[in-house]
Amino acid sequence: MYQAIGVIELKSIAKGIEACDVALKSAGIRLVSSHPSCPGKYEIIITGNISSVTASIDVVRARFSASLIDTSIMGRIDPTVITALFGTQAAGREGSVGVIETFSAASAIKAADIAVKTAKVEIYDLRISRGMGGKGIVIMTGDVGDVTASVEAGAKYAADQGLLGNSTVIPAPHKELWEQL
Repeated sequence: MYQAIGVIELKSIAKGIEACDVALKSAGIRLVSSHPSCPGKYEIIITGNISSVTASIDVVRARFSASLIDTSIMGRIDPTVITALFGTQAAGREGSVGVIETFSAASAIKAADIAVKTAKVEIYDLRISRGMGGKGIVIMTGDVGDVTASVEAGAKYAADQGLLGNSTVIPAPHKELWEQL
């Protein structure tokens, strides 16, 4: 069970590996994942109680500010976001489709959490960084009103951070589009 999640993105793989070590040694947190991503970035996802995650990220922010791209701390993250992050969700191919595209993994994960807490939607896909030039993308399904509200809320968060690539809502996707998503 994840208590709180912290995401750290750095623009250097070498500094990312070092930052991961510093994060793990700075507070009572556990590592969820740590890996290089496109294009030459490094992503770290940690978990623990909210104060430990916050303390760990604060240490990394202070020590690696020149290499930081983005960080995010999420207390009480929705379990469906974690499921989607690891690619094990089984959202149906029905209803409307909403998409939020961000310029960082951290902002995509946070936007997904905000989206599912805003209205009744399911995360269809949550992809971060790999093979997308470092971007993040959240694809959700549900009734058009719920999808619209969720996309607006998640996109607003990313836009407020200066990290929104784009967003869209497709009320009735074509059958062939579903096959490609």
